[in-house]
Amino acid sequence: MTTPSTPFLSFFPGASALTAFKKQQHLSAIQSIAKGVTDLEAQVVHVAIYPTAPEAAATQALAALLEPAHGVIPTSKAPSHAFTCWVTPRLGTVSAWASKATNIAHNCGLDVTRVERVVKWQLVFKKATTLSADVRAAVLATLHDRMTESVLFDEDALSQLGMAQTPPPMERIDILGGGRDALEKANQRFGLALAGEELGYLVDAFTHMARNPTDVELMMFAQANSEHCRHKIFNSAFTIDGETQDLSLFGMIRNTHQLRPEHTVVAYADNAAVMVGHAVQAFGPSSPTQPSAYSSHQATRHVLMKVETHNHPTAISPFEGAATGAGGEIRDEGATGRGSAPKAGLTGFTVSALHWPDEARAVVPLADAHLPVGPSHMASALEIMRDGPLGGAAFNNEFGRPNLAGYFRSFEQIVKSDTDTVHWGYHKPIMIAGGMGVIDSALTHKIAFPAGTLLVQLGGPGMRIGMGGGAASSLASGANAADLDFDSVQRGNPEIERRAQEVINHCWRLGATNPILAIHDVGAGGLSNAFPELTNDAGRGAFFDLSSIPLEASGLAPKEIWCNESQERYVLAIAPDSWRALQAMAERERCPVHVVGVATEARHLVVADERLPSHGGEGSAMAPDSLAQTSERPVDLPMSVLLGKMPALHRDVKRVARRFEAISLDGVSLEQAVIDVLRAPTVASKRFLITIGDRAVGGLTHRDQMVGPWQVPVADCAVTLADFHGFAGEAMAMGERSPLAIFNPAASGRMAIAESITNLLAAPLELSRVKLSANWMAACGEPGEDAALYDTVRAVGMALCPALGVSIPVGKDSLSMRTQWQADDGSRKVVSPVSLVATAFVPIADVRQTLTPQLDATALDTTLILIDLGRGQMRMAGSQLAQLLNQTDRATPDLDHPEDLVGLVEAINALRAAGHLLAYHDKSDGGLLATVAEMAFAGHVGVSLNIDMLVLEGDGISDSRMDVGDSKNWATQVSARRQERTLKALFNEELGAVIQVPTAQRDAVFATLRAHGLSAHSHVIGKTRPEGAEIAFGKGRLQVWRDTQTIFDAALTDLHAVWDSVSWQMCQLRDNPACADQEHAGMGLPEDAGLQWHVPVDTLARLTATESDAVLNEAAVKKDRPRVAVLREQGVNSHVEMAYSVDLGGFEAVDVHMSDLQAGRAHLADFSGLVACGGFSYGDTLGAGIGWARSILFNPSLLEQFQAFFSREDSFGLGVCNGCQMFAELAPIIPGAAAWPRFTTNQSQRFEARLSMVEVTDSPSIFLQGMAGARLPIAVAHGEGFANFSQRGDANSALMAMRYVDDQGLATTRYPANPNGSAGGLTGVTTADGRFTALMPHPERVFRNIQMSWTGGDKSALSPWSLIWHNARRWVA
Repeated sequence: MTTPSTPFLSFFPGASALTAFKKQQHLSAIQSIAKGVTDLEAQVVHVAIYPTAPEAAATQALAALLEPAHGVIPTSKAPSHAFTCWVTPRLGTVSAWASKATNIAHNCGLDVTRVERVVKWQLVFKKATTLSADVRAAVLATLHDRMTESVLFDEDALSQLGMAQTPPPMERIDILGGGRDALEKANQRFGLALAGEELGYLVDAFTHMARNPTDVELMMFAQANSEHCRHKIFNSAFTIDGETQDLSLFGMIRNTHQLRPEHTVVAYADNAAVMVGHAVQAFGPSSPTQPSAYSSHQATRHVLMKVETHNHPTAISPFEGAATGAGGEIRDEGATGRGSAPKAGLTGFTVSALHWPDEARAVVPLADAHLPVGPSHMASALEIMRDGPLGGAAFNNEFGRPNLAGYFRSFEQIVKSDTDTVHWGYHKPIMIAGGMGVIDSALTHKIAFPAGTLLVQLGGPGMRIGMGGGAASSLASGANAADLDFDSVQRGNPEIERRAQEVINHCWRLGATNPILAIHDVGAGGLSNAFPELTNDAGRGAFFDLSSIPLEASGLAPKEIWCNESQERYVLAIAPDSWRALQAMAERERCPVHVVGVATEARHLVVADERLPSHGGEGSAMAPDSLAQTSERPVDLPMSVLLGKMPALHRDVKRVARRFEAISLDGVSLEQAVIDVLRAPTVASKRFLITIGDRAVGGLTHRDQMVGPWQVPVADCAVTLADFHGFAGEAMAMGERSPLAIFNPAASGRMAIAESITNLLAAPLELSRVKLSANWMAACGEPGEDAALYDTVRAVGMALCPALGVSIPVGKDSLSMRTQWQADDGSRKVVSPVSLVATAFVPIADVRQTLTPQLDATALDTTLILIDLGRGQMRMAGSQLAQLLNQTDRATPDLDHPEDLVGLVEAINALRAAGHLLAYHDKSDGGLLATVAEMAFAGHVGVSLNIDMLVLEGDGISDSRMDVGDSKNWATQVSARRQERTLKALFNEELGAVIQVPTAQRDAVFATLRAHGLSAHSHVIGKTRPEGAEIAFGKGRLQVWRDTQTIFDAALTDLHAVWDSVSWQMCQLRDNPACADQEHAGMGLPEDAGLQWHVPVDTLARLTATESDAVLNEAAVKKDRPRVAVLREQGVNSHVEMAYSVDLGGFEAVDVHMSDLQAGRAHLADFSGLVACGGFSYGDTLGAGIGWARSILFNPSLLEQFQAFFSREDSFGLGVCNGCQMFAELAPIIPGAAAWPRFTTNQSQRFEARLSMVEVTDSPSIFLQGMAGARLPIAVAHGEGFANFSQRGDANSALMAMRYVDDQGLATTRYPANPNGSAGGLTGVTTADGRFTALMPHPERVFRNIQMSWTGGDKSALSPWSLIWHNARRWVA
């Protein structure tokens, strides 16, 4: 039902919505469905919604604002025969794009209700054609996302976008009249997922209260008490095979903390765990409400840890599901204690088999045809891995958190045992979002606030999205109705979450005067879960005014207002006299903030459409306890009913003992095994997951996934710096071995924990300081799976972790990991094995000691040593080779001796301290062969492996099979048995590590290994073959030797191409295929010299002077620090690292928000210079930094201010990345910038995050003086860096300041050496007088060598990029 009033709509045509290659991809897909289609067109149309008809001038101004930044408006003639439709945001919702575009319009003074973006699609036919219903449905499925978008077939129907909806009435469920049956029907209709015990509990509770529940109360109860939120199975009592167990699952996890509480500050009590961190040089602005100078002070900052899952939403809508998964975990990190800050993230995916399309040209084989796809409203594994990583990366990128770690596993297998045949897989995927953050040591615990405390919502508005997400996530995928699954999908808007985080940052930086008493993120269950948890933890009740909750959609029913899961929101408790200060901070950041409730003494929860009592800003807010009760209140419950002790749950389960066939390797070719294992998605290169994610934002990254001059993605350990000054930091790494759980669940848990530690061991860790997050997935309710979960948790919590001396202070569970659906040939079910994803965190004293898998190719004589924690057993169950052969094994890899892992940590640390280690890599998926191959790829150096010591059988005394010396039986040993031993030696996935050491230190290394009990199962397995070595044989190759013969020999280039094939194929499907082909063709080429480090003499002299503080010690500089406005707009996220580099250069860096300029709190006339920082201003709406620029050009007062600043002869400025795009768009008002281009979408059509090599060209730029000719790595992170002279400027006149160069130092357009595709490698421009420069790369993120994933300089020193602001300071002086 709609209201009679109809809004006024204006339509503004935009550019084509498709690039040429995307058009061809869509056209091919549609032509395979609808045979008569000859062409396809898609055009963006902007829809402006006004309450009344606008004046012509307003329409013209908005048309100019919405002028396409990229591309041109199509002018082709309308086709004679076409099927036309409009794809809009899902009706009843508002897109994130619309929220930000409307922000820009309002900041330009335009009075418009909403600016929305839709896409007009036209399918062109040769003749008049009517599509059948089935064909039309199939075509539309390729054109839109049914979960987040709607399709309209008439332009007039677009008026629905702006029509105000009348909310449906609140319902009451007649329990008093209909009893439990009425509640069961509501449970099914609303998708509440309430268990039988809970239904009985509610019937009793409301019968006792002598009233019927509202739908709001039921929805709230279902979310707050869902398995997703309350972890009921982990708190249940267990009986297994008739034997009562002593502890719950959670009790066994808590055991680890009870035994090892040291170094843990917060465990199990907040949104994230907290461990002891470091004393740091804290850096930030001095005032949260006014422009202020950045400064440093000493502080103690602890480290917080959190890892979440977002499995169900990712199965329904991969991009949005993964995006909001990342966003929700980020909010957890920001809502710990009394406010905190996210720092670095990780993302992981486990999916079923990837069914590649037939037309794919990569070498990856098709998945087995007999493996079925899931229900139609769930995404396939391929769709999840195509779109899900983009969503997770996009949220991290736009929010401004580097994503530094992760994993990807593709597993699906129908496994037969002596007991049953089970289809194992991950049609319901695992989507992991996690990370670590920082929190001030004085703010780690929330305050139990008093009655009268204001309850505040900070962040975005409510919308009709994410309804019932907590309950839906507690169901088996496919079990819910499709429309309920769609309702549970959320929408991400990272830019507004960034705004909210800036407010939180302002608060916690105040220390003792922080206005936040307690904070909680809004996630599952929305406000209905977050606010009650916040108040319940303080021992209070609350009153909420439903009408005070901000909304961005009309027609929401009370249950939708209270329970929707709209993202980017936080709930805060603040004292009434703190309200005005908080409001001022939020207004400065343009972040919505609203008082929506007040804490009460009585532990009772009321949600009513009643005016909230006054909170004038002083003293205590009025308590609403005296307000008369009314039967129309949506919620009126004792807190004890909502969050009280539920009926004790008990699970009586049985184990299922399964026996499996031993693996048979007869007839398996070693060459084919190498190829198949290296190109298996779980083993293959993960670059398609990595280069889409910004890894340098924040300026505190030391080690990301990319390693060495060739940037090979093989690092498994992420390392961050604690501050911009020192070398202390933090490390995190993941581990998971879920397929092993099919054969031995407890072993899979032990292996996951152990792998997280062997990955983490690349950093210099103290094992006693390691803290773990454990994320548990299982298909509880399936035969044997509850018991398998219990056994796994017991193995980890009661045995392994205590033996290692580590604890698990945080984790999460998702225990509905099955997918069931009805297919044409009957019911189907795919079950996920027990899956533990472990993440290890540790603070470290000196990040410079971090090791990588990159083999040292400069050392002429080095040895590779395998440290085998499997002690030679070579068990093959669950291995990649066994999966590829569709086989099982009777023996499962395991950590049989925890003391070996302790010894490994101690030995590696001792060898690291002694300087004996050149490279380190853990052994995991793909076995020894994959481990060594990855090390060789990273080092570009040949390797000769000798596996004689690995294929020995027996010891020659108790077992006569030993084959050494005179007993070697050549005729019988070189046979099928010996081939089997060879394959097992190379492809078993027992725990271990491979280290590279100087051959001269080999004896000393073995002495250390012996001292730690590891020498008996440590073996010399080969040597490197560097180009400088005298022996030519083996250079540039990977060889395997056995019995003095080479049994495998292949060029590293060829193997690297095989290993890269999954990324190549995925990028062909997802990105510009031409760029995908270019990058793949360049993989591992022996002539590729990689990144270079060329510092000219003049640059080196300036750098030396800078490091000796020559510039900073000049009297003029000491007395006078010219003021530089560190300018940011909403969505900018690189301002702090920029401010530090400005400050380091001798300036006073001042935090200036665009709102400060608008409100008159700051004026550019008061600054010598300005720097426009990088990030995602307005979420890159209207064309990246172009939207930022237009908010200036279309605002008369701001335009006048910027024109005056640029026109001064003593002013100067730098624009970086988003600021570069903004500067380029302001070129008409920057003297000497008329020839600058517009920076538009990269040729790859993808956000590019790289460590790229650039050359500083000879130019007048004041920032780059003395640096001409320098060829150096620099951080790149942008989606719109293509210098587009067809849109603006003059390529012949523009003054180049920086360009991308290849490994030979030549300007290049080749991808990915040039990640944006600009002609001549252009990536920076300047003016003739050099005062204004615009650069797409990020020098401020790499002003120290330690900030680069590879450097040719001293890790302890400043990098040449630190000179930029020192050069500017010289110019000012």
